Amino acid sequence: MNIEDRITNSETRIFKAVFPNTTNHYDTLFGGAAMQLMDEVAFIAATRFSRQRMVTVSSDRIDFNKPIPAGTIVELVGKVSYLGNTSLKVKVEIYIEEMYSYSREKAVTGEFTFVAIDENKNPIKVL
Repeated sequence: MNIEDRITNSETRIFKAVFPNTTNHYDTLFGGAAMQLMDEVAFIAATRFSRQRMVTVSSDRIDFNKPIPAGTIVELVGKVSYLGNTSLKVKVEIYIEEMYSYSREKAVTGEFTFVAIDENKNPIKVL
């Protein structure tokens, strides 16, 4: 399978409902909760792409452009955006969907870097 097909096939989408137990005193999703969900989606996309043990080594600029209110649905989309020798990057976007309308907008974007490791936790080639 070529790299473009692997990128397409490893794109990962997760949907979550934003409940009050994940929100702050402004009734919007905690930034840390959003980052946790983003890292999880990025990890799944990286693993689906490489089919190897992957570990997060960094998160690059995460832009919180819109608050994510309680009572909405979020879709997280993770897609491999860069391929190195032992590492890769996954871009993650969070979209807000109103539960009772067709309104949808991008709220958060960020990028996560992963390294492929062997059973001794040493870096290995991604491909």
